[in-house]
Amino acid sequence: MSDIRITKVTANIGARVSGVDISRPLDEESVAAVREALNVHKALVFDDVNLDDEGHQAFVRHFGDLTTAHPTVGAVEGSPNVLPVDSERGRANHWHTDVTFVLNPPQATTLRSITVPPYGGETLIASSAAAYRDLPEPLRRLADGLWAEHTNDYDYAVPNEAFDEEQAAQRAQFTSIKYRTAHPVVRVHPLTGERGLFIGGFAQRIVGLSVGESRKILDLLQSYVIRPENVLRHHWSPNQLVIFDNRITQHYAVDNYDGQPRRLHRVTLAGDVPVGVDGGRSRSVEGDAAHYTPVAAAVPAAAAREAATVAA
Repeated sequence: MSDIRITKVTANIGARVSGVDISRPLDEESVAAVREALNVHKALVFDDVNLDDEGHQAFVRHFGDLTTAHPTVGAVEGSPNVLPVDSERGRANHWHTDVTFVLNPPQATTLRSITVPPYGGETLIASSAAAYRDLPEPLRRLADGLWAEHTNDYDYAVPNEAFDEEQAAQRAQFTSIKYRTAHPVVRVHPLTGERGLFIGGFAQRIVGLSVGESRKILDLLQSYVIRPENVLRHHWSPNQLVIFDNRITQHYAVDNYDGQPRRLHRVTLAGDVPVGVDGGRSRSVEGDAAHYTPVAAAVPAAAAREAATVAA
């Protein structure tokens, strides 16, 4: 195994990984060490990576099956599993967890820097596990029993002002297949057993409540996710790769670079169906995402308990 070193970045989220060349095939011990670090720190930063799209995908495949680029948005030409996150195609300056409008959202997201603006363009990544721990006990009890409906029936990457023709076309593509899925507001992580707030920008309504009532509750819970203490502010440099656990984080791309070019490439890992505190599993209301992602195998209870012990 390589001499992998994990350097913590903040108290609640984030670590830098060094001592491993992720452009080469990893042995089982190295894969386990990176997975354990992701369980503990939720987001990992690799500097000076020597990767193209093929190498990026090969690294991610160490941890499971890949999704295609996106359920409705086009991939990088010739690479159906790679999504271009390009400022020219819109800006995701909205807190969200990737693709939560499908039944089994990605378990993890990786982003690789292609073009970095000379200033700005950071990615904020928040720990929803730390947010859940911060909740007062009455709010925890409330959140534990709630379910939220997530949908893609709007485009988080398009600003809220009136759409121009290009933005209207982007929105039409993003919603070309309508998805609605009911997820637990508190998700139990399948490996660590941690509880995290599973909400974000695609969560539009609490099941059983009106839109107005839902918004108040979602905004209250979201305020704990985005507390500065729970957020890693990642400043991009050339040739970096960041991986974050999509099951227990949210992220936000900061639009503060004066419209200069900014491009990342995204590869995501197929995920499992979320499970709530009571053992209930998410359910699809509308839309079939079978073309986008396989369902990751459920983790046996004994393995989950073992992983939770390692991560503790």
